[in-house]
Amino acid sequence: MEIGERITSMELETGEEMQEVGLRPQTLDDYIGQQTVTDNLKVFIEAAKRRGEPLDHLLFYGPPGLGKTTLAGIIAKEMGVDIRITSGPAIERAGDLAAILTNLNENDVLFIDEIHRLNRSVEEVLYSAMEDYALDIIIGKGPSARSIRLDLSKFTLVGATTRAGSLSAPLRDRFGVVCKFEIYTVEELKQIIRRSAVILGVDIDEQSLTEIAMRSRGTPRIANRLLKRVRDFSQVKGNGTINMEITQMALDAMGVDKRGLENLDREILQVIIDRFHGGPVGIDTIAAAIGEERVTIEDVYEPYLIQTGFLYRTKQGRVVSELGYQHLGLTSLPIAQQYEDE
Repeated sequence: MEIGERITSMELETGEEMQEVGLRPQTLDDYIGQQTVTDNLKVFIEAAKRRGEPLDHLLFYGPPGLGKTTLAGIIAKEMGVDIRITSGPAIERAGDLAAILTNLNENDVLFIDEIHRLNRSVEEVLYSAMEDYALDIIIGKGPSARSIRLDLSKFTLVGATTRAGSLSAPLRDRFGVVCKFEIYTVEELKQIIRRSAVILGVDIDEQSLTEIAMRSRGTPRIANRLLKRVRDFSQVKGNGTINMEITQMALDAMGVDKRGLENLDREILQVIIDRFHGGPVGIDTIAAAIGEERVTIEDVYEPYLIQTGFLYRTKQGRVVSELGYQHLGLTSLPIAQQYEDE
């Protein structure tokens, strides 16, 4: 199965963006979760509006699918301004950035997703834009080259990244507000699913809300995706109403277990146990054993296995925890108990 085809992928699938937009909240009051972030933003937004100034530049960081893009859109709406959305890889040259910045109106919001992937030359142009609301451009080459400064409208840059550590220090220091996005609780996800079900016009019972929330990896994007797939099953295999029987049938058919693990997640744990006695084993060896690339395992599968406590990352290699054994219905080996004690 390709990464993009995984039902629990945190990234947007092809053609999914327009469907997701319809489920996104439009105001801070409708936004569920990230309570500390939204409470602070309400204060910052109100203060900026009273002064008639743009918000300080904001940096959002955390795993994909937690609502960073949604919150950027809400900020623009609350401020009564327009938002321009782009991504780091899409801005290839300094001229591309200049074209975007010069078309912004006063106090507009510029949202740059994957900002850690900005080209270094583009990033350096962004420094003066963020600090002085101006662009320094070199015209010509050699002895005849000259520098001119273009004044920009004041704007708010909202940068989003899944890898805050990959941002250069000069760029990171220019953000006035830095917000960490946390994994959602089951109760928060239930609220999100309930709201989405109303928008989609589907009836769902409380048990099904809990079941979908528990299998959503703490991520609203996955929760909404699972809800839509379960809705499909309810319309074809049932009477259009989502109940526990239909929910379990749908999620089991898609290979998503009680903790949100898919087939390859379980295969990683099983391979470490069966072939390497529970670990420790190196990531390259695991990749070769299951036929996946190392970077795919590290970036896509391993983070959630570690978050759930099913896998340990040690200096000697990866070790399956007692919880991992229990999830697979197996008796843990002494190596797992040893790392549990540590």
